[in-house]
Amino acid sequence: MKHHHHHHGHHHHTPQQDLKHHKHLEHLAEASALAATAYALHEKHQIKKDPLHAHQHKIAEEVAAAIAVGAAGFALHEHHLVKEDKHQIKMERRHHHHHHHH
Repeated sequence: MKHHHHHHGHHHHTPQQDLKHHKHLEHLAEASALAATAYALHEKHQIKKDPLHAHQHKIAEEVAAAIAVGAAGFALHEHHLVKEDKHQIKMERRHHHHHHHH
């Protein structure tokens, strides 16, 4: 299977398709951020429960926290793209209305 690389310069798919894609990624990123946050809290709790492996739990907590921050940042980025796609769709619709005289 050949992979087609999409450059933002050449739009082969519609803004509607972009919107769907970015919305999906936004939700995925939000879910990841929540899961990573929950995991970090779990590890924080494990430090108290399992002091023998406190160091390992501390590392796991920090990694999970970093993932949560990264995922939240990615969700924000995708949210911005979703807004851009919506704007693009609105502009296209406005554009089409001007050209079709019935």
